[in-house]
Amino acid sequence: MSQESTATYSHLRNFWQAKSDKPESEIDSGDSSIKKPSTKSKKSSTSNNIMADLATSALEFEQEIVGVYLAQFLKAAQQLGGDIAEHANLVEQAFSAQKTFLQFATKYSQPGDDILQRLLKNTANAISEIQSYREKRRSSPFFNHLSAVSESIPALAWVTVTPTPGPHIKEMNDAGQFYTNRVLKDFKDKQGHAEWVKFWVTTLTELQAYVKKNHTTGLVWGKETFTGGAFCARGSGPPIPPPPPAFQLGDIENLNVSDERSALFASLNKGEDITSGLKPVTAAMQTHKNPSLRGGSTVAEKQGSTPVASKQTTTVTGTKPAKCQLEGKKWVVENQIGQKSLTIDKVEMNQVIYMFGCKDSVLTVKGKLNSIVIDSCVKTAVVFDSLVASVEFVNTRDCQMQVLGKVPTITIDKVDGLQIFLSKDSLEVEIISSKSSALNVMVPKGESGEFSEWPIPEQFKTLVGTKGLVTTPTETVGV
Repeated sequence: MSQESTATYSHLRNFWQAKSDKPESEIDSGDSSIKKPSTKSKKSSTSNNIMADLATSALEFEQEIVGVYLAQFLKAAQQLGGDIAEHANLVEQAFSAQKTFLQFATKYSQPGDDILQRLLKNTANAISEIQSYREKRRSSPFFNHLSAVSESIPALAWVTVTPTPGPHIKEMNDAGQFYTNRVLKDFKDKQGHAEWVKFWVTTLTELQAYVKKNHTTGLVWGKETFTGGAFCARGSGPPIPPPPPAFQLGDIENLNVSDERSALFASLNKGEDITSGLKPVTAAMQTHKNPSLRGGSTVAEKQGSTPVASKQTTTVTGTKPAKCQLEGKKWVVENQIGQKSLTIDKVEMNQVIYMFGCKDSVLTVKGKLNSIVIDSCVKTAVVFDSLVASVEFVNTRDCQMQVLGKVPTITIDKVDGLQIFLSKDSLEVEIISSKSSALNVMVPKGESGEFSEWPIPEQFKTLVGTKGLVTTPTETVGV
């Protein structure tokens, strides 16, 4: 990813996280329900009469993106139920908020930044709620479903991207692909999950096509001038209120100020004479002339002066309670700090381990189990015997892993620094990495106990071939 695209993405993340606790009343989330796809909806005279004043692109977003593709995704989510269905309801609110925003944007010319931010606030709040829902349910069996949507839902920020909003949607769609692949792998034998993945990916793909068609170089605004309070979207709340009256400087004269502040203002009005009241610094107060003062950080008090009690600063740590326990078939290891001898033994092949928020710790697993996930850990190591499925590292930094037996797959996503020690039984392992750096694989040398270190490529060269693109790792001098 180029430095320019990285800066754009960082700007978008900061923009959408600038949310309010309560949605603005001026922009409603739109219709509370979405009709099932119907070929007759486009030809309905009633629908055409209601939305006659809306631009064609706004109608296409409502009828195609929301009315067809998103509706299929919502139906699949409701059939799965539970956390997936509740999460999908939040997604519906986000798309409804964008629908209302597009109804405004395609009718009026671009307003000032203050009104624009208030127009986008409902969408930003909806995206934040979607991501917060995921964070509060890390122990959910459908965590990969929630993560797939949470990682890709910022695609709705395309309305703030210029000059190429379409690639931004694709980038967000690709960001969620890591988790959709996990869903397809973990739920391949369960009905409905593959359809859920298909409909969500299709929704974002069709959204990208819609943007490329109607807003190729950025959001296309309307021509009318918005004067405030005139726009009220179909199904929305009250119109946008006018800005508050400007503060009158004349009101300062009527303010009641204390004597101390009055004296301060009076001294500031002295101009150059303001320094006339300062006391001179004598040689006894200067550290370079009085060596006895160098041992402390303050000047010695005068004799007869009244000591002033110093304020004590209390440092409040936000450390969450540590956890290492079995919950159903999942071992949960969380918030372990400086624990070098964590051990889990007597594991079963249908159990998994989820390690989150640990730092400077070492976990040893004895026995064979299904899989291990290391999430948001720093300087943490895990040593295990064998796994049935895979070991996964997500959002970690400066970590290590060692397999003593066999592991089929190692998955790495958004990792900065990882040492992988393989055993002679794991030389056929499949390593899948994305958006990661400083990855090194330690391969054993015979029976001597020594290892050969091999880096996983970070840079690639892509050429245009006769049948498409040809990508190969870039060779680095000294590697």
